[in-house]
Amino acid sequence: MLERDLSPHTVRAYLGDAVALLGHVAGNIPENADVADIDLTNLRSWLAAQRTSGASRTTLARRAAAARAFTAWAHRAGHLASDPGPRLAAPRPHRTLPSVLREDQAKDAMRAVSSGASQGDPVALRDQAVVELLYATGIRVAELCGLDLDDVDYSLRVIRVLGKGGRERTTPFGVPAERALRRWVDEGRNALVAPDSPPALFLGARGGRLNQRAVRTLVHEVVAVVPDAPDIGPHGLRHSAATHLLEGGADLRTVQELLGHATLATTQLYTHVTVERLKAIHDRTHPRS
Repeated sequence: MLERDLSPHTVRAYLGDAVALLGHVAGNIPENADVADIDLTNLRSWLAAQRTSGASRTTLARRAAAARAFTAWAHRAGHLASDPGPRLAAPRPHRTLPSVLREDQAKDAMRAVSSGASQGDPVALRDQAVVELLYATGIRVAELCGLDLDDVDYSLRVIRVLGKGGRERTTPFGVPAERALRRWVDEGRNALVAPDSPPALFLGARGGRLNQRAVRTLVHEVVAVVPDAPDIGPHGLRHSAATHLLEGGADLRTVQELLGHATLATTQLYTHVTVERLKAIHDRTHPRS
């Protein structure tokens, strides 16, 4: 699985699914577990049991992918004479429309996080820079937490991002994010630096690299004060950034490159968001809607 450049989170999920699959094959008797017993029949019965227990289409699709990855490895390693994985069908996950902020709500969120930074508190300065950069660039929360100080080019207003699969890209940001970043680095970061601090752009309260959970909590708290805004986290800010780019006239290919999507099909999901919002505006404002 590591050979496929999967994220640590996905690797952990796949390993858990593989253990569950082996338990199913062994009849939930651990000492009876044997990889060689895996075949298409018990792969299908394992998924059927998951479906009966109420697993969603998305979960079933992930577990089927985990099973296929596991049987492919087992076949390569000589534990299985043949690989039944490619013949395992699974439901496609629903592509649900993401919740996004309206542009005015995004502005309100930026104002909310800037008000806390106005007093110069180091954590508040960091939080403003985090939220501004997430919305300005649409980067993933893992990408943000992985940024180092030298990944920022202030003269060009771009950051170097290491994305999924180890793919590197350059992503621009605007003046508000630049100001927030400069203020955090110049006035706030040193207050959180510890003797063993890494060269991370964003530091936690103890001087280590800021973690993803803290960023998710921060974004939820900031958005919670915006009237009528959906409850979104960092990924919702990413969705919002993409939607606002498209509504502002950016083409799909450009947004794909900015977000680091491997395929254009993923980016096309956002076109449905903008169409739905256009339809809502039309229904609300056109005299013959």
